[in-house]
Amino acid sequence: MRIGPSLILASRQTLAMTPQLQQAIKLLQFSHLELAAFIQQELEKNPLLQETSSEDGPISEREPPLADAPTDTAEALAAVAPALAEADDRWTREFADRGGDGAGAKGAQREDAPDALDFVAERAQSLASHVLEQIEIIFSDLGDRRLALKLAEGLDEAGYCRLEAPAIAQAVGVGLEAVERVWARLRQIEPAGLFARSLAECLGAQLAERDRLDPAMKALLDNLDLVAAGELSQLRRRCGVDDEDLREMLAELRTLDPRPGQKFDFEPIQPVQPDLFLTPAKDPETGEDGWHIELNTDALPKVLVDRNYHATLMKGARAKPDRDFVAERFQSANWLVKTLEQRATTILKVAREIVRQQDGFFRKGVSALRPLVLRDIALATELHESTVSRVTSNKYIATPRGIFELKYFFTSALPARTPGVVVSSESVRSRIRLLVGGENCAQPLSDDRIVDLLKGEGIEIARRTVAKYREAMRIPSSAERRRLGRLGMSRSLPTAPISAAIAAQALSGPAD
Repeated sequence: MRIGPSLILASRQTLAMTPQLQQAIKLLQFSHLELAAFIQQELEKNPLLQETSSEDGPISEREPPLADAPTDTAEALAAVAPALAEADDRWTREFADRGGDGAGAKGAQREDAPDALDFVAERAQSLASHVLEQIEIIFSDLGDRRLALKLAEGLDEAGYCRLEAPAIAQAVGVGLEAVERVWARLRQIEPAGLFARSLAECLGAQLAERDRLDPAMKALLDNLDLVAAGELSQLRRRCGVDDEDLREMLAELRTLDPRPGQKFDFEPIQPVQPDLFLTPAKDPETGEDGWHIELNTDALPKVLVDRNYHATLMKGARAKPDRDFVAERFQSANWLVKTLEQRATTILKVAREIVRQQDGFFRKGVSALRPLVLRDIALATELHESTVSRVTSNKYIATPRGIFELKYFFTSALPARTPGVVVSSESVRSRIRLLVGGENCAQPLSDDRIVDLLKGEGIEIARRTVAKYREAMRIPSSAERRRLGRLGMSRSLPTAPISAAIAAQALSGPAD
């Protein structure tokens, strides 16, 4: 056996991830907003790309310019000048007829004409800018203003200021009385409750603004820990009221805002624009009820390659670098258009298979949602699982039951008592939500009881799984729901203005 260097020729296949292939993969997982931003960048970089509307015909099919057509810019403007002048005169006459008569009406503005400021969107004011404006108005003394700005530095997003007055007095070099005096004036800033040091102080400021801070309310605010624990009997004794008065006091407490600072820095919710539409339709062959799915053309980018402009540039390009640049831009534009078409085709193909396999959901609701994984769609569409994952990310479909992300229809499976039958985890979550929503507030369902009810419906599920689903849906435990029921509060903690959880948290630390 000979040992030594040698040359061996071998052929093998490898997948080269070219920049264009990487970009195609990115385009596939882009949402319509991200895709629109990317297309806008390409339009700015590539002169051969042109944005068009659905009404416009394809640029590639337009007739080339006539040989005797004016090519110079000045000649082109001269050719269209009469038409522009006629349009301008016609608009001027119509405007004069509406706004008045004579030349004076030409410059006058109609009374019903919108003002330019009407189209300026109101910008949401931040908490910091609002507080700084109020400090400039309230404090004229430079020393007090400096102290107020120091206190404003400790303002959190909820509107609380939990700084220590002695520490502020030592840092600024003033007396403790001056800090308390400036702090009291800061608590007069609207909305009521800003610069409060605790939840009780925040709610007390709002009650004082309503002229409802009587001794009974003060006693209630001093015992928010009992409110959080649901100790109604002790609350009645300490407040000196009966059951009806205590219920009214708790009801008024729920109307207050425990986080007044969150009214600022408002970010408007961007509505979801669906990528696909699903509508009921009859099968033309069988006559059975089916579904018609189509792409949302408003969410699709409309770009075409301007072949006429490409021909013009190639005629005028004499140097080789210029011709290479035009050829590269032309190839890039063609690739982008083809990639966008392939993206739309792939999305439609995957969505049709999802609708076919989840037909029961669209007809009967979430209870009929089937367990589904990416592999099922990949096998049916002959695509890779990673491709299906990218297609379903950030893509939404508008259905008769609402707008859903395509990822929503992929759920894990739970076994049922019937052999060979499985149920979707999402349908189990929906069933748990319905059971809790219909329970008796005085006797809420425990996790064990929910397990028994689900097993009675043929769903095999463990108690820890019920607890995991319940916590994921932000449903309190049965003990917390019982306390909230005794207080007459909403059992949905995230939407309750003043809940036991918020009260307990505000007593121990800053509200988040």
